[in-house]
Amino acid sequence: MLETARQWWDALASLPNLQTWLTVAWLLYLIPLCAWIVLQKREPVATLSWVLSLSLLPYLGYLIYFLLGPQKIKRQQLRRHLSRTGLDTYETFCPADQDCTELAMLAQTTTGLPPATATSVQLLVDGSATYDAIVDAVKQAENHIHLEYYIFNPDRCGQRLLDALVEKARQGVTVRLLLDAVGSSRVGKRFLQPLHDAGGQSAWFHPTRLRPFTRPWVNLRTHRKIVVVDGRIAFTGGINITDEEDETLRADAYRDLHLRLEGEVVRSIQQVFVEDWVYATGQTRKDFHGTRLWSALEANIQGGINAQTLVSGPDSSWEPIHRLQVSAIHDARSRVWLATPYFVPGEAARMALTSAALGGLDVRLLVPKLSDSRLVTLAARSYFDELLAAGVKVYEYGPRMLHTKALLCDDNLALIGSANFDHRSFRLNFEISMLFRDAGVAGTLTQLLEGELAISQPVDTSRKRSLWRHRLPEALARLTSPLL
Repeated sequence: MLETARQWWDALASLPNLQTWLTVAWLLYLIPLCAWIVLQKREPVATLSWVLSLSLLPYLGYLIYFLLGPQKIKRQQLRRHLSRTGLDTYETFCPADQDCTELAMLAQTTTGLPPATATSVQLLVDGSATYDAIVDAVKQAENHIHLEYYIFNPDRCGQRLLDALVEKARQGVTVRLLLDAVGSSRVGKRFLQPLHDAGGQSAWFHPTRLRPFTRPWVNLRTHRKIVVVDGRIAFTGGINITDEEDETLRADAYRDLHLRLEGEVVRSIQQVFVEDWVYATGQTRKDFHGTRLWSALEANIQGGINAQTLVSGPDSSWEPIHRLQVSAIHDARSRVWLATPYFVPGEAARMALTSAALGGLDVRLLVPKLSDSRLVTLAARSYFDELLAAGVKVYEYGPRMLHTKALLCDDNLALIGSANFDHRSFRLNFEISMLFRDAGVAGTLTQLLEGELAISQPVDTSRKRSLWRHRLPEALARLTSPLL
């Protein structure tokens, strides 16, 4: 085989003007690819990262960018039109009163979802408490159960929830289950068959099948975690359906946070699910016949907790959750506490955090000591020196993997959801987070984060950092930040 390869190489090398032809072929590859990337009009750093990376991979770069390159899908206007046609009464404006703050208006104009209220907000810590609460709510369902998940594994936790869904479907309750095709790839037809046999429905978000001349959406996933029961109770946050998040089954289960909500704000969470279901299935409003999307009992009940649903994804160029987090940090007057499993900030977010610290605010960052991605861990640590120099207090949580995604500003603003503090969540994933302007919710989150910070290791500016083990790997990982 080596002799054959050598003969082929000698024959290739003997061709006249070989270097010229190779140069022409490389330029024919590079110029259209560069034009394609530049026309995306993304940040210069991200654009240059793609160009430099793929210029070293002649022709293979086309395939890589075709599969994994940045994409935007023009579905925002279409999905809202289709899913809101005939959706009972749903107010889509910010009332002109003292609650219509600049932050609330920013959230509404970038997401289309108005400020609302909640009658009950419960913070659920870790998987066991979350799964118990979800299963209990499912058992109370009378009309419908809507679920959307990035990861729904066919393990003990997944089987427990599926069994509860099957039982309710047999009782005549409408069950709709929307799963991400990549995150829930372990789910097969056999696992879902009992649900289908009982009359339940399931659908896949962005199936990974390839179509001629069509870019696959391999890199655009729904990272949302949504459960809506009878339009009355909703769950969302960071916890997927998997044994990896149940601390009663695994000692190394993720440390995470979820939400149980009741009240007016459930309508907007329902809206997000309906839009995603319509988009994924091609159904229309008439396919929801018999489903009471909004709870008549709570439709006019104004709760005492100001809440607003935030969504973001590649179908919107405004990066709403990213924009809201940066704006909230800029508006803070006393403290900014951020907990995230993946910390790969853009320039705007990094400037907001360092400016807050330089301005004398109590700025704290809580990240896992070691995340499930070594590359992301290294990239995150590359930012620590700048943050520490500005006065940001950085903490590393361990030994369990911290998966909580929360932002606390001052004593009355809390943001909790599925979005990480990185480029993927801000631009590629479909995410959902909840914004609360309430001292009670903020106080509960404060107590939770204080407990996490107390058992975390502060990052010291005088820590030992060798060139080969720390500084160079972190610097190299940072170069990939726009691509992570």
